[in-house]
Amino acid sequence: MLVKSNRIPVMPSIFDDFFKDWSLSNYSDTNTTLPAVNIKENENEFTVEVAVPGMDKKDFKINLDDNVLTISSEKIYENEDENDKYTRKEYSYQSFERSFNLPKDVVNSDKITANYKNGELVINIPKKEEAKPIPPKLIEVK
Repeated sequence: MLVKSNRIPVMPSIFDDFFKDWSLSNYSDTNTTLPAVNIKENENEFTVEVAVPGMDKKDFKINLDDNVLTISSEKIYENEDENDKYTRKEYSYQSFERSFNLPKDVVNSDKITANYKNGELVINIPKKEEAKPIPPKLIEVK
């Protein structure tokens, strides 16, 4: 039996999203998501924390070009299962790229460090000495 739909093909129905099995789609029509990022600043440095479980430190590429910090990753998974009469192969491709503008003349780019542990990539971006706040100074009256 053929069912005809009267809705416009480029406009998804509200019911399509409502009845969608979200556990299979990773919350995106393209089956990809961007990792969550936290950015902290204190008087000495900026800290970028990226939630990327299941990766290895070799999977990341971190660049600083003209005060733009770019974090990217690309990983291909292959799973092969041989059974009695067939071979099943499953491929999965995961990639992302995030870019952040850093303030000009504030960052000490020679001392940026990155560490990956327990599914979290942490990038420490120290500030230049001249960009750090000067503590208040009490001037004595003579």
